[in-house]
Amino acid sequence: MIFPHALKMGDAVGLIAPSSPVPAERLEACKSLLESQGYKVKEGRGIYSSLHGYQGGPAAVRAADINAMFADPEVKAIFCLKGGYSSAQVMDKLDLRLIRANPKIFVGYSDVTNLNVFLNQQAGMVTFHGPMVHSNMLKSYDDFTRASFEAALALGASGSLELKNPQGEPFRTLRPGRAEGIIAGGNLSLLCSMLGTPYEIDTRGKILFFEDVNESIPHIDRMLYQLKYSGKLDQAAGVAAGDFSGQSNPDDPAYMADELLRDFFTGYQKPVVDNIKSGHCYPMSSIPLGALCRLDTDGTKGQAGAEPKITFHLP
Repeated sequence: MIFPHALKMGDAVGLIAPSSPVPAERLEACKSLLESQGYKVKEGRGIYSSLHGYQGGPAAVRAADINAMFADPEVKAIFCLKGGYSSAQVMDKLDLRLIRANPKIFVGYSDVTNLNVFLNQQAGMVTFHGPMVHSNMLKSYDDFTRASFEAALALGASGSLELKNPQGEPFRTLRPGRAEGIIAGGNLSLLCSMLGTPYEIDTRGKILFFEDVNESIPHIDRMLYQLKYSGKLDQAAGVAAGDFSGQSNPDDPAYMADELLRDFFTGYQKPVVDNIKSGHCYPMSSIPLGALCRLDTDGTKGQAGAEPKITFHLP
């Protein structure tokens, strides 16, 4: 796996909208925000486009923006404005040879999961499940979120990183043990939607990370079994469960994602850690997808108040 070069003040950052559109009146604010942080901004040609309400313009234009940002030697990082819907439309239009020849920082989550999995698996690049410009930086770029993101970007220089949650939100052990492997994953709905396609996630020997937003407990239950029956959980070395913001279960409000995950993973013979505050939550932890990840719950046995340890290392 290739870890991208560090981002420095004055570097050019490419802005793209690979999924849903951003309101035009908000784009200038997004650009100004990044410029205020010391970056030069290059806009994708299609970021001002909108199609059918949920697509950020034609798929060919969105894919061309991605390819162009990787091809541009001045661009050192590619930041997605937001997620949404329709990233699947661009997958077969990406220039894999070009992308492999020009690895660089790529940041996004939610519907951008498709792109993260593609870049991890087919281009051999570490990418970042981290804050997006419109969805996070413009709305709620708190100190914790910013520090976590910057620490993830700096993994190439530091060599190791311990993942932290916001204060008062401990990780929880659902299944004890230790495991090590490349961390892979993203949004649960997207991971399931791509099963059976050339772009499905490969979990063999990896730490599988997933999160979701605005899903009902029955839907989450169904998707977990889709991962189970497709063999993705058996193939994984361990599981790291992220945030489930906006979850709902009106028929039994006492039974939510925490309880569902606890029941679902009963009997699973590999370590499972949940309550990782990464996903559609504020504050948000950033995860360097494609980095080597170690889950360790065994070291906390018998220690009152201790919690699992999650660390990342260069692959």
